Amino acid sequence: MNWQAILPLVLFLIIVFAVGMWAGKYVKRSDSFLQEYFLGGRSLGGFVLAMTLVTTYGSASSFLSGPGAAYNQGLGWVLLSTSQIATGYFVLMILGKKFAIVTRKYKAVTIVDFLKSRYESKWVVLLSSLSILIFLFSAMSAQWIGGGRLIQSLTGLSYIASLFIFSVSVLVYVIIGGFRAIAITDAIQGIVMFAGTLILLIAVIIAGGGVPAIIADLAAENPNLITPFGANADLTPAYVSSFWVLVGVGVVALPQIAVRAMSYKNSRSMHRGIIISTIVVGFIMLNMHLIGVFARPVIPGIEVGDTVMPLLAQTVLPNWLSGIVLAAPMAAIMTTVNSLLLLVSSTIVKDVYLNYIEPTAKERKVKYLSMWVTALLGIVVIVMSLNPPDLIIWLNLFSMGGLEAAFIWPIVMGLYWKKGNKYGAIASMIFGVGSYILFESFYPQPFGMHSVVTSIVIAFIAYVTASLMMQKKHLVIEE
Repeated sequence: MNWQAILPLVLFLIIVFAVGMWAGKYVKRSDSFLQEYFLGGRSLGGFVLAMTLVTTYGSASSFLSGPGAAYNQGLGWVLLSTSQIATGYFVLMILGKKFAIVTRKYKAVTIVDFLKSRYESKWVVLLSSLSILIFLFSAMSAQWIGGGRLIQSLTGLSYIASLFIFSVSVLVYVIIGGFRAIAITDAIQGIVMFAGTLILLIAVIIAGGGVPAIIADLAAENPNLITPFGANADLTPAYVSSFWVLVGVGVVALPQIAVRAMSYKNSRSMHRGIIISTIVVGFIMLNMHLIGVFARPVIPGIEVGDTVMPLLAQTVLPNWLSGIVLAAPMAAIMTTVNSLLLLVSSTIVKDVYLNYIEPTAKERKVKYLSMWVTALLGIVVIVMSLNPPDLIIWLNLFSMGGLEAAFIWPIVMGLYWKKGNKYGAIASMIFGVGSYILFESFYPQPFGMHSVVTSIVIAFIAYVTASLMMQKKHLVIEE
């Protein structure tokens, strides 16, 4: 067992626990448990807002599976990954001040809260909640697997034991601290992610003999590795371009990301968050994928892509420094898991239980129910993660596409188009999610693009058509 690498990671986890305990005091003192536990009292400043966006979006896919895919595909995957650079910009600019103002007016704590108040429909709430439960379980499972594999690579323990250690670490501090614990540790973890990326990039370039030598080695192995088309020449322009929707513009529809646009303090915080998040996401995403490609000549023959990062760190860095650097993917995984776990918990407790089962439940009961639901969700995800795939990036991308197909138009059109109504939102969700699942199952990459593009187009047509048709029908009835 590599104790020199493990100790920095243990120290990192201790800091995270300490922050969770500190943030738990705010939950106890808060006048509104729901506002504090699920939104941190809407008090995030610009830097924390930026970092919570970055770290929620930067996940096991970004730090483990993304570099693993780049290791297999070459520089073409790096080009594909650059579509993520403007993620924070798109989210905060498209939703912007209007979203924060409207959600405060509605006293919305979750995305489903916003949709409920905007469309005044039980079916919109239930479809939204069902979509979150279906697709976010895939996303959470991907993060749990990533955390387990990272600890396994460091400690030499079995995957099951590593998964258990990771799960306990995450569940304890999320249950205690809620959103504020997540947001503050996001700021700490964002700094760790930035520094870890820079250190590992420099180390792998030195180990490979410099960038020209690495490129020459890649070209000698397979010339396609240094082209935009990937190792097997299957990264077509249409497919790569479609990722500008999947991991670029479409991210505005991810509930775990959009909720960040509800939680900032003021306009200055939002503007500062846009600038910082764009710079940090760009740096991390571009360089982490470059690291994956540059690792290929340094440590050839890796079969499980998710293990490239931890194996590389332990190969090119001193043990103590590899432990510090590997705190970066651990930070990315933990923050994403925390955010997803809290989002699914809030969907069950706030959006379903309080709306339709016991609207008059006392705050003390809601508090304990939220914590128990969070714990039970964690246990379910552990069970789902016991038999992992080789590359968890596909689980994560499937989840992202499904959530975008479900939410993009009910959120964006609901915010900016007054004629949009509950019929449009329901039709958009049904046709968007239904077509996405069908394409993914039977006809992946329609027209050479990721299936999310076609599904979002179908969802848009359904939203506009149903909204206008039902509005016209109501006008005829009133006349």
